[in-house]
Amino acid sequence: MPSIVTPSPRDLAPSARLDDRVWVHAAIDALEREAARSADTHLLKIDLPGFPDIDFYFKDEASHPTGSLKHRLARSLYLYALCNGRLHAGQDAVDASSGSTAIAEAWFARLLGLRFTAVMPACTAPAKIRAVEALGGTCDLVDDPADVHARAAAHAARGACHLDQFGLAERATDWRGNNNIAESIVGQLAREAHPQPTWIVCGAGTGGTSATIGRYLRYRRLPTRLCVAEPAGSAYVHGWRTRNANAVASLPTLIEGIGRARVEPGFLFDVVDDVLEVPDAASIAAAWTLETLLGRRYGGSSGTNFVACLQLAAAMRARGANGSLVTLLCDRGERYAETLFDAGWLAARGIEPSPWRERIEASLRDGTWRAPD
Repeated sequence: MPSIVTPSPRDLAPSARLDDRVWVHAAIDALEREAARSADTHLLKIDLPGFPDIDFYFKDEASHPTGSLKHRLARSLYLYALCNGRLHAGQDAVDASSGSTAIAEAWFARLLGLRFTAVMPACTAPAKIRAVEALGGTCDLVDDPADVHARAAAHAARGACHLDQFGLAERATDWRGNNNIAESIVGQLAREAHPQPTWIVCGAGTGGTSATIGRYLRYRRLPTRLCVAEPAGSAYVHGWRTRNANAVASLPTLIEGIGRARVEPGFLFDVVDDVLEVPDAASIAAAWTLETLLGRRYGGSSGTNFVACLQLAAAMRARGANGSLVTLLCDRGERYAETLFDAGWLAARGIEPSPWRERIEASLRDGTWRAPD
């Protein structure tokens, strides 16, 4: 893939600052050309027998070139760094990530001819680590996931540009439009039977997606409500309920990308209308069910979203309401072939998704929701 190759600023005399500005302009041009080449992601519709008056839509963010909704975020983070004078020609880039953002950031680093380091928990799905390395990135693995922020800051102290998805996601994305995910969803629904969905459901990794959607719904004066679907006991769950920015998770999770251990700076609680907790076993069972429904695999966070949709739809059906729900298919399930889709790996961690899968399939048939006995 062609890349922008320019000497490092450390190798240039002060009089060469204009050359760096030229590089920055060329880098922004490269990002904008990439965006122009990228088609929008599909909005898939599924008719479920148990919900005849409720339409289910799935925004397939896994169809991005880097395989997840984090492709949008990574592009925005590089633009934000460039336009704020934080990223220069030849400078290394670094970020803390559980995988999908790192893959996208490594992809864009290769586009711009930059070196990229992903600080990742050592427990990250092996396929994600391989994907970062295949794109030319370096993975700095840490045993304690809580240490990723400090390790990324250490790289930045040595001169790397910290893209800082957790600190900057909610401001790096243009929530008023510019084909952000919320604007894309609303535009794709324009000719559907229920163009203004009752609910949009997403998770909270950095908080950027929920912040963008929640702000956009208010900006467009839409009646649609936003639900954040989260692993049980996550920091977002506790923080949202108490509006406590110091909340921490009460339970660990196997669902990568969401279920943060602490409240991140991008978590905006006041633009979210409801938060639903989903046990890991339910999320995994729902991811398996999505493969049956859609013909391809999606990751655990997509399953978390789907479980929340079924709960919201069951409540709508119980009160005789019709309408539509939209949720996100967050990343490719092939990345979890050695983890969430491996029965041995699940058994070793005490996870048995079968009871939840039976309950989910019953919900698809009868339009009700209850947890397994």
